[in-house]
Amino acid sequence: MAAQFDFQQFQAVTPLDGVNIWAYLLDRYADRITVKRRKPALENLEKIFNATFKLANEVGFRAMNLRDLCGETGLSMGGLYGYISSKDQLAEMIEDVVRHATHELPKMYTDIADPLDRLEALMRASIYVSEILQPWFYFVFMDSRVLQAEQRSTAKESEMHVQALYADVIAQVPGRPQGSPDLVAAHIMAMFQDWYVKRWKYRAADIDPDRFANSAVRMMRGYLSA
Repeated sequence: MAAQFDFQQFQAVTPLDGVNIWAYLLDRYADRITVKRRKPALENLEKIFNATFKLANEVGFRAMNLRDLCGETGLSMGGLYGYISSKDQLAEMIEDVVRHATHELPKMYTDIADPLDRLEALMRASIYVSEILQPWFYFVFMDSRVLQAEQRSTAKESEMHVQALYADVIAQVPGRPQGSPDLVAAHIMAMFQDWYVKRWKYRAADIDPDRFANSAVRMMRGYLSA
């Protein structure tokens, strides 16, 4: 796979997008979800999670309750329980989606031999997937404190796992500047977080995902190739 691609090209190969994400959740949590008719189940999952992100932004995830979710989705409490039994399950499922997406991306670019090219592909993919799943990434960043202790630990381990993958690639760059690959990887990941957390800043400046990715890649190559 090529190292250079744009947002539109990535959308054709992304492991999760705004359409197949509902099928992923339905299949992943088939043992919990009691609704077996696939079409209404997919539609209701979309309603539930979109309503969750809306309420989390408006009143905060801690403050919202399942009755609020019923009011926003139009589902009865019994209907809602066909998909989730608690807010904890909602938060767990959101974290799982983000973890799955970020862990699948590196597998797509293992055949790129040049470390700088592979790093560029990983950076572009990370920025683009966080654009496609922005509400999910934003929730995990802003509301990870609502996760149960075990899930919180899993989320932290997942972030460190991804950072370690970046650091391994950075360590392979010939002639790179002296310094910790882990620290450089942490700086790169902080750029991604700024993209999906502070969207207002980039919208105001009319900066789209491709422009942001191009700038981030130039910074990375400029530093590591110096």
